[in-house]
Amino acid sequence: MQQFSKWMLETIRSEGAMLNWLEEQRFEWTATVAQAIGQIVEGKTVVLITDHDRKWFESYITASYNKTTLDRPMLPIVSIDRLYPHYDHITGGEMIDMLDGMLEIAFKGDYFFWYIGKGDDRRSDIAKRSDNSLLWLMDEDFQNAMPLRSYDPQLDIKLVQLYRLFDATLGAALFGEIDVGV
Repeated sequence: MQQFSKWMLETIRSEGAMLNWLEEQRFEWTATVAQAIGQIVEGKTVVLITDHDRKWFESYITASYNKTTLDRPMLPIVSIDRLYPHYDHITGGEMIDMLDGMLEIAFKGDYFFWYIGKGDDRRSDIAKRSDNSLLWLMDEDFQNAMPLRSYDPQLDIKLVQLYRLFDATLGAALFGEIDVGV
């Protein structure tokens, strides 16, 4: 079994110039991904949240995550908008607490948030409150988050590249090729 950080660096470098930008951020990336992959391997459900500009990416992830062509077990992933269609109308901490309570009941505490979008978007609030969330935050520095910039002209390409790398990492962890250290 290969060490996770070494495997990640080799995988990034194997993509050549496509992922040069990520090699500089690999420490932030590796830490956030290791925690998320560990939770998935433990059997937790992924509750996906995106800002409105990344709705296309939410659709891409939910369509790709459990494709029948993947040679791995199906894994639970749900969109917050499918669980609670009124998510955009949540205002304030009390309403977030109520939604969090519903998720606790539904998943018996075995879930974590994956948020992709701008850090100042209201939709990020519930995920940022939890220490075990996977955060791909734009335009905000936040502890244990993958920092991105919404004004990056290559952002959409980078998001797809990150997802592909995340998916490859998940497969490697599920089949014991790497130890994510959790």
